[in-house]
Amino acid sequence: MSGLSRGAPDKVKIKVRGDGSPLATTQSEVDHQEEERAKAEAARSAAGRASNTELFERARQVLPGGVNSPVRAMRQVGLDPVFIESAEGSEVIDRDGRRYLDWVGSWGPMILGHTDPEILEAIDAAAARGTSFGAATEAEVELGEEVASRIPSVEMIRMTSSGTEAAMTAARLARAVTGREVLVKFAGAYHGHSDGLLAEAGSGVATHGVPSGPGIPAAQAAGTVVVPWNDREAVSEALRTHDVAAVFAEPVAANMGVVPPEEGYLEFLRAATSEAGSLLVFDEVITGFRVARGGAQELYGINPDLTVMGKIIGGGLPAAAVGGPRELMERLSPAGDVYQAGTLSGNPLAVAAGLATLRRLDHEAYERLGALTDRLVAGLTNLADEHNLTVASAPGLVTLFFSALPVKDFAGAMGTDRDRHAAFYRAMLERGIWLPPSQFEAWFVSLAQDEIQIDRTLMAAAEALAATDPARKIG
Repeated sequence: MSGLSRGAPDKVKIKVRGDGSPLATTQSEVDHQEEERAKAEAARSAAGRASNTELFERARQVLPGGVNSPVRAMRQVGLDPVFIESAEGSEVIDRDGRRYLDWVGSWGPMILGHTDPEILEAIDAAAARGTSFGAATEAEVELGEEVASRIPSVEMIRMTSSGTEAAMTAARLARAVTGREVLVKFAGAYHGHSDGLLAEAGSGVATHGVPSGPGIPAAQAAGTVVVPWNDREAVSEALRTHDVAAVFAEPVAANMGVVPPEEGYLEFLRAATSEAGSLLVFDEVITGFRVARGGAQELYGINPDLTVMGKIIGGGLPAAAVGGPRELMERLSPAGDVYQAGTLSGNPLAVAAGLATLRRLDHEAYERLGALTDRLVAGLTNLADEHNLTVASAPGLVTLFFSALPVKDFAGAMGTDRDRHAAFYRAMLERGIWLPPSQFEAWFVSLAQDEIQIDRTLMAAAEALAATDPARKIG
């Protein structure tokens, strides 16, 4: 897409020995991590605390799979979950005191990094006034005004506690407005775990190879048409043959790894849905307030009918929203006849954290985030060229695909070498780098990171790729 480049930095060249260790006089990161691990284990033993393994065994007795969200499980990369004790800035710290440079960022919300003093102060001040009222507050109005000032297609918002709820609300609203029932979504996209939108989903559904049918009524499944991302003819055919209420799209697909739209594709979706009398719904749970001040719709200059928001809008606390023009949003109860409600919607702590976060994300912040992303992408691209891999990105989002061919849709993402990705993940974890434990998730860049940490990540990636590349193995 033209007009989005900030100018990539000079190529980052990282030389390694044949075994993957860096050409340097200092101790390798692997040795350093082993030393830190030994220190942490000694400290844990002295304190008599449960180890990560012991804690996982306890978790499995009371939590399905030992976790509260499938993507946190690490069996897809051959590991047990790592239990995190705390975080600060650009690092997370595990149960045994090991520090990792964090490229997950709680799956997107932590764009300012962890334990940011201003965000904590906002949460503390809100908590001191009361943690939940179940009543209207001024802060909710301020957050709505902030969102509307950023996103031209949004005049009003309705807050929820999760992206799943927000997407569910958008689907119900679209059906009510159009008088139609069929939804179109893209294979590999994830719009939460509601029955009608889970079909052929990405994210944890793809990571764990879970079928998206069990527990979903046949009638619900029949109301969803799934088409390939970046495929114009498939969308046109779906709109011709069905009475479609809405087309749901991540404007930059990020739950099959990062897969940007092909040139002109979003423009096509806008024109095709308008002609068919269907709504276009952008799921900006990941891209919203990350790729640009006004999300992907600002970046690409395309206004959808409805927008689903999450992650950053809550500043690290549970919050999400659906937004759109007044004429659509006022169909929601109590202004209109489409019912939606939530006990903790607009929770004062989440609203305070979200508002404080958004107010920090100004033009300079996005320039900085873009520059950091460009540096990481440039270095990973150099390494990818050496190891027959590919890199895809958007501002603040990056995926290293273990594929020699560029990934353009979910079929391409499913064709990646996930065993090789798993080996790379384990090698990076050993080197103190915390990545998403799935080929189908994005790396999230944060403003708490800097050039030194990016170069550290690239050095670790050079070692990890050299050590795990089947073409480089000796003997």
